[in-house]
Amino acid sequence: MRADYTTNTKISITESGGWASADADALLFFTTEGEDLESLTDLPEELRAELDRLKRAERFKGSAGEVTVLPAYGRLAAPYVIAAGLGAAPAGRDTLRLAAVQAAREAQRLGLGRLAVLLPEGAFPAEPPRGGTYAAPLAAQGAGGAGAAGGASGKAASVDGVQAEPQGVSGADARTAAGAQPAPQSNGSADERPAGAASAAKTVFTVAEGLLLGAYRIVTYAREAKPRQELAAAELFVQRDALNGEALQAAVAAAEAYAVATNYARDLTNLPGNLLLPSDLAKEAEKLAGQFGIACEVLDEQAIVERGMGALAAVGLGSANPPRMITLSYDGDPSSGEVLGLVGKGVTFDTGGISIKPAGGMEEMISDMGGAAVLLGLLIVVGRLKPRINLRIVIPAAENMPSGTAMRPGDVITTLSGRTVEVLNTDAEGRLILADGVTYAIEKGATRLIDIATLTGAVLVSFADVATSAQTNDDAFLASVLQASIQAGEKVWQLPNFPEYREMLRSTVADIKNAAAHKWAGAIMGGSFIEAFIEDKPWIHLDTGGTAWLWGDRGIDPKGGTGAMVRTLAEYICGAGDGV
Repeated sequence: MRADYTTNTKISITESGGWASADADALLFFTTEGEDLESLTDLPEELRAELDRLKRAERFKGSAGEVTVLPAYGRLAAPYVIAAGLGAAPAGRDTLRLAAVQAAREAQRLGLGRLAVLLPEGAFPAEPPRGGTYAAPLAAQGAGGAGAAGGASGKAASVDGVQAEPQGVSGADARTAAGAQPAPQSNGSADERPAGAASAAKTVFTVAEGLLLGAYRIVTYAREAKPRQELAAAELFVQRDALNGEALQAAVAAAEAYAVATNYARDLTNLPGNLLLPSDLAKEAEKLAGQFGIACEVLDEQAIVERGMGALAAVGLGSANPPRMITLSYDGDPSSGEVLGLVGKGVTFDTGGISIKPAGGMEEMISDMGGAAVLLGLLIVVGRLKPRINLRIVIPAAENMPSGTAMRPGDVITTLSGRTVEVLNTDAEGRLILADGVTYAIEKGATRLIDIATLTGAVLVSFADVATSAQTNDDAFLASVLQASIQAGEKVWQLPNFPEYREMLRSTVADIKNAAAHKWAGAIMGGSFIEAFIEDKPWIHLDTGGTAWLWGDRGIDPKGGTGAMVRTLAEYICGAGDGV
């Protein structure tokens, strides 16, 4: 990634007729299981025959995510041909994205930096993940409510709407109170363009996004690390009847924004704790804000205490590296009174404090600022696509360390809201700093709230590292986010939010305690604590405690920081990949 938060990979659009003669290191095409390759007439007969032989021998079946590479033996300008599997037909959008990710990884592994990509024809619809249904919350969206009117009704930088700076009401701002005017349709929308052109734009978006996500490499600090091949260029070949230069370039721009933001969040999450202190996180926010002309406020430890942010101050007491409260303000629609507050947990390293964690695996706690990384990554999308929406992004940042000055179990602290908290577990610190964060977002004008955090280990008990949990007081609001997660291909699942859970956090010496006396429903308890501070505003809690970090590559996600939920929130706000 460059210093201006753009990609090192150049993506271009070309008519498909010249694919086989492209000046590239490898030709890339996509194929389904059992597909007859005779239609690939641009490839020499010998290569088609070899691919057929591999399929018959089941050495390459075209399964989802499967990739094979064949040498061209001088028969083509490119020295190699890459076939990427789409699984059984018809393939969906997630499968196409995965195929592009795996192709990019294999190309880089082999040192192939320039790809000529033949885009597959047809539509690749986005569908809910297998093994469950989103029927209940999506039905709530149809019934209306504070969070209804999803992104499709009003998009910002849309691959269907073409524009980079749209003139309509966008993503989240379309989800305003009842009676809001519908978003005007932009010129060149999917409804006005031929179906082939609309499908091509969506395919371009998905493949470009997948290639850029697959090109991600974790930073290494090894002194003798060898230079690694980057994906320098990808030329996307599109059928002539689908060519619409403006729409396809908008699709590329949106895909680049989403992927760069995700890869940036991955890099930030992977930074060692000694290289990312709370003050460093604040400096990074200021740098991003300066790049995109977004207002940024940083409160130091003295100002945090003076403002009455007792929870954030308490969490930071044990560390030699003091806390920061970071706020970024984006006003993309000054005419609207609606403001979306986004609050991200920024614990740059979490030992657990006095309630210290076990030593095994504690190195993963460099990722405990994963929520903050998502929101700073999202700032790249907002800065580049400029959606028509008002945002207040709040990141409470701290280190949770044990020392003679650290917060103790049994302490009672006073939060920014004035509510008091009995601390039963200093390792339940994320919810404490988020309490001050959501209160500050409300003070800054937020009318609805989404908080995102690597909040609990308990979410792993429920979902392993497969899905992000969601908790809400407004099913219609959540339904819009779930729709966005389907477009993004990220798994999100709703947890219950019954009032009985809040009762379990009732304290005898304070307004609320930060942990229950038992270990039941741990992920829900974390969200229920935060809900006590939202002042009855529409609210969603996203717990990425299982998805923000992986111990090995899986699907489109790499080992280490994943950037989970960057693309879902980008889709919710901007709708750039909507309509598929």
